[in-house]
Amino acid sequence: QVQLVESGGGLVQAGGSLRLSCAASGRTFSMYTMGWFRRAPGKEREFVAAISSSGGATYYKQSVKGRFTISRDNGKNTVYLQMNSLKPEDTAAYYCAGDRSGRVPTNPYEYDNWGQGTQVTVSS
Repeated sequence: QVQLVESGGGLVQAGGSLRLSCAASGRTFSMYTMGWFRRAPGKEREFVAAISSSGGATYYKQSVKGRFTISRDNGKNTVYLQMNSLKPEDTAAYYCAGDRSGRVPTNPYEYDNWGQGTQVTVSS
């Protein structure tokens, strides 16, 4: 088990950028696939991006490709989500999650470690 704490959310104008961070406790972070998910008001939680334990493989929701970048620093036990060219439809609570299965799932139900979330609001 790892404990996850997100930070970096806030209010930004459309077209702006934010970088989310997710800090993990424990010494096994490098064994976890990490994912970012989001939930907008009245909507289901949805996949945003995921990165393999080594960082060698990344996956993105189609609508964020080319705008968002997921990365990790295993030496710092941290995963990042760089978000550029933000749009009002990106407004949501963003959550990081960890999975030790060895796969890189996009289904949130396959992740068993979750942070508390950080709010991102994009104004038009």
